Order: sequence, then C-alpha cells, then structure tokens
Amino acid sequence: MNYAITASTGRFGQKAIKYLLELVDSGDQVIAIARNLDKAKNLLPRDVEVRYGDYDDVNSMKEVLRGVDRVLFISSQPGGPVTRAEQHQNMVEALKMNQVKFVAYTSFPNAQNSKSALASDHKSTENLIKESGLAHTFLRNNWYLENEIGFLQAGANNKTATYWANNAAGFALEREYAEAAARILVEPNPESIYELAGPSHSFNELGAALQTATGNDFSIKQVSHSDYIKELEQTGLDKNSATLFASFQEPIDDGSLNESTTALADILGRTLTNLPDAINEVLKS
Repeated sequence: MNYAITASTGRFGQKAIKYLLELVDSGDQVIAIARNLDKAKNLLPRDVEVRYGDYDDVNSMKEVLRGVDRVLFISSQPGGPVTRAEQHQNMVEALKMNQVKFVAYTSFPNAQNSKSALASDHKSTENLIKESGLAHTFLRNNWYLENEIGFLQAGANNKTATYWANNAAGFALEREYAEAAARILVEPNPESIYELAGPSHSFNELGAALQTATGNDFSIKQVSHSDYIKELEQTGLDKNSATLFASFQEPIDDGSLNESTTALADILGRTLTNLPDAINEVLKS
C-alpha cells in the first residue's frame, strides 16, 4: 500500500508522517509530497520517499500521485498567488485522474453549515471531493492549542494575557489531531466525517489553565477587538499584520468552534492531554 501526505514539511504534515510510519506495515511505502525537496529531505525521516508536488501546478500534482493508494490531503494556507479554492481544485483533479482509492481531507468544523468565512473554501473542497466519487473522509479539525502561542507566552512571562473573542474552542494539541489523521488514513472502513475537537473551553478558562500550568498569577483580560489590534501594534506589528493576527480569533468569537464531540479522543483510544500539561508542552516546544 502506498500512502501519501501533502504539505509534508508543515508542522501538521511532519507530525502525521511520524505517526503514519508507526502504523503502516513493513511492506508499505510512505510518500511525502512537498514543494521544497531539499527542505523535505532535511526534515523528514530517511525511510520516507519524497516527491515534488505543488498545489499551484495541477500537472505536478497529477504526476506526484501516480501509484498512490491513500492520501492525506492537508489543506493549503490561503493568501498565495493562486487562491486556495483553485489549489484544492487542482488537487482533486489529480486525485481523480490517478483513481486514488481513498482521500482524507483536513477541513473545518461543520464546514457545510458554518457561517465562518474560514469555512468557505473547505465547503467547496468537500463538495468537489464528494462529486468526484472518491472514497473519502473529512477531518473537521477544530483548533490547535498552538494557535494561541501569543496568549500562552504572555502568561508564561507573567504578563497580562489578553484576548477579544467570546465563546469557546475545542483546544487540543496539533500532534493529537495529526495522530488521528494518520490513524484514519490506515483505517479500512473510516466514517465519512469526523468532527474532531478537544473539550470546549473559553479564553478565560484557557487562562486559568495557563495559571495552573505556569504557577504564575497574571491577569486574564478581555478587551475590544480594536483595542486588541492596538496592543498588537504596540508590540511592533504594522496595522495590517495586527489586524490579520486579531482575525484568527474570529471563528472562536462567532461560535464556529464551540462544539462538543469526543471523536478525537475516541480515535486515539485515550483521553486527550489535559489542558495544563498541553500548555506546558506547547511552551517548551
């Protein structure tokens, strides 16, 4: 069986490859797809086959997937010269042409019904995959704890941990989501959709766990969206960058990530890392 993982040099891709290598049989091949071959060869284990593939170039994706049976399709990052929607369309075309037996795609919580702007590309990609007729699973990942590194580092440095978003998110370690992806990729009969999340927590609850993790008695403070941007600017960010960073909390504020599901823990077959321990792991990494 030939397994391939796209975006293999990213944090999620590297972790997924690590876990996949522990799960596959001795005769199976793990293939890492990357735009930068030198980077991939330096970062990834030597027993992984590295192939060139770029979401921007449909022909490269068609070529790189030759002979591949099962694919972990990690969604691209928006904001490049080619839109994410077009990149993902290229990928689905390549999957179809190569008659890949199964694809697991990293999507967004409740992608088909979510009102979050972040869900749009994921919804269209899910639709393309469904229309392709390919056997598939949608991994609707909630929120990586690592996304809140700025909040966590503030408390770790005994400074006020500020946030602006209301509501909650299913914080869990990125490695836990990546391990779940690897396990689903080798699962013979996976479900078509997994809503994956850690236990739902507000920023205030995250801050309390951060106090427990660090032993620090810092303040946890909610500010307005505009004041949050101003605080980021005071750290040296320009207006556009500060606005972009502030926008990362929007799916939490609009309730898109406030879900209750045990699917992530169920797939891993164990309780997820408790929040204070997970926080310390992020701070030490």
